[in-house]
Amino acid sequence: MASGNSVAEAAELLSRFPVFDGHNDLPWALRKGAPDPAGVDISRPVDFTHTDIPRLRAGRVGAQFWSVYVPAELDGDTAVATTLEQIDLVRRLIAGHPDALELALTAADVERIMASGKVASLLGAEGGHSIGGSLGVLAAMRALGVRYLTLTHNRNTRWADSATDEPEHGGLTDFGREVVAQLQRIGMLVDLSHVAAETMHDALDVATAPVIFSHSSARAVTDHPRNVPDDVLRRLEANGGVAMVTFVPAFVSQACRDWDRLAVAEAARRGIDYRSLSGPAELGDWVGANPMPVATIADVADHVDHVRNVAGIDHVGIGGDFDGTSELPEGLGDTSCYPALFAELISRGWDESDCARLASGNILRVLHAADSAARPTWL
Repeated sequence: MASGNSVAEAAELLSRFPVFDGHNDLPWALRKGAPDPAGVDISRPVDFTHTDIPRLRAGRVGAQFWSVYVPAELDGDTAVATTLEQIDLVRRLIAGHPDALELALTAADVERIMASGKVASLLGAEGGHSIGGSLGVLAAMRALGVRYLTLTHNRNTRWADSATDEPEHGGLTDFGREVVAQLQRIGMLVDLSHVAAETMHDALDVATAPVIFSHSSARAVTDHPRNVPDDVLRRLEANGGVAMVTFVPAFVSQACRDWDRLAVAEAARRGIDYRSLSGPAELGDWVGANPMPVATIADVADHVDHVRNVAGIDHVGIGGDFDGTSELPEGLGDTSCYPALFAELISRGWDESDCARLASGNILRVLHAADSAARPTWL
């Protein structure tokens, strides 16, 4: 593990090149954990989350995609309405903390807000179920400030295959290809985290602007279907996109992934749907008797190195998934811990320019490209 001095040096570097993180589930954590989620004072330490303003500042976070996630068990009008509630929650949180957070609608906004010392706050919708099968709803969400759509969550949609469901479409349907085209037409990022490898390739075949993986790691390092295969990583150079490495233990540690397979098998034996958020929680007794191995900062750094080596230094970023997972690697327990990861990378030979691209430069380039490629008729 990196020394205190090296972590301090990394923190200083990130003060000049702040982190732009691809995915944080604080809005859903607040919805689950508080009767008035928008009323939670995140300017002070919050004891039931990984995220609050003091820890964002300590972690040198300058921009954050806040997930407006809703469970994939929801569908149709219910999914749309609940997503709108989450959009409202994030916008109310931002409005309630004007000294620390500011809504960012464009890449230029992000750069201006980061320079001011606030956290540029963007919205990302996690799962195509949230649009209710409607391109009009998708455009309306863009008008409300949503800047990316993850094509699936843990379950297939009617038009795209998920990484963690049984294949149904062989990737994208014709309507799924229309969704990708519409996303890029209106300036929303196509997010390929959570989707099956076939869906990744189909989306890249359609894409005319860079795509992202908002919170995924490298499948060659940890064999989990939520991770990105090398043949997809190699396509990011031509596409211009970025794979944002996540911290979820089962995605970054093979030992944790092997444990996860056992947990999935036990859930199936008990008739529990492990794809749902409540699934792992229903295995509490089994987990107590069979604790997950510990993932490490070095495990995460291995994935960052691998994405860099395969896709190139211009195509790697960070998407921690804080508040979207109950377990985190040792030393990466909350949003204050980004400097520890960068200290590890610096010890491996990452220079200032490389760290700056990883921290925010690459995802900012992609966001600028999305702004430039957009052709909406209603702006």
